[in-house]
Amino acid sequence: HGVGASVVNALSDWLEVSVHKNGKIYQMKFSRGEITQEIRIIGDTDRTGTVVRFHPDPGIFDETVFDYKTLHTHMREQAFLNAGLKIITEDRRCGHEQKDEMCYEGGIREFVSFINRNKTQRHNDVIYMYGEKEGSEAEIALQYNDGYNEIIVSFANNIHTAEGGMHETG
Repeated sequence: HGVGASVVNALSDWLEVSVHKNGKIYQMKFSRGEITQEIRIIGDTDRTGTVVRFHPDPGIFDETVFDYKTLHTHMREQAFLNAGLKIITEDRRCGHEQKDEMCYEGGIREFVSFINRNKTQRHNDVIYMYGEKEGSEAEIALQYNDGYNEIIVSFANNIHTAEGGMHETG
């Protein structure tokens, strides 16, 4: 929906964005939607990528502690939906330390295999289709298993649509 970063920025007492690009690390900082540090180069790097760190504003939210499992599950979905994108989730809280790296070159094909990991598949290969028309893209992957119920997981613009929608029903 294109408003994620601006909303997170407005609802955070601090937000920090670091971009590794062209051999440099660029960083910019914000507080409650306002710039507190203009973009500047803070170092050299041989990597590429973006790191976003933030803290929800306790003046707005009663609860500012995240459930790692919920966050990790969402980020894993994003890694499946963006084939080849490496996403790292990390919990640095004392007593809760953990770090997970996710990168799925097979994209939604691997997502279907992950969903079916505890089922008996009726065929080995995940069925996959991709199409593009008038500037819109669609991807679909499926695999039959021994279950009696269908499992449909759909997304629009990388947002999980738990209640379905026209992209699912046609």
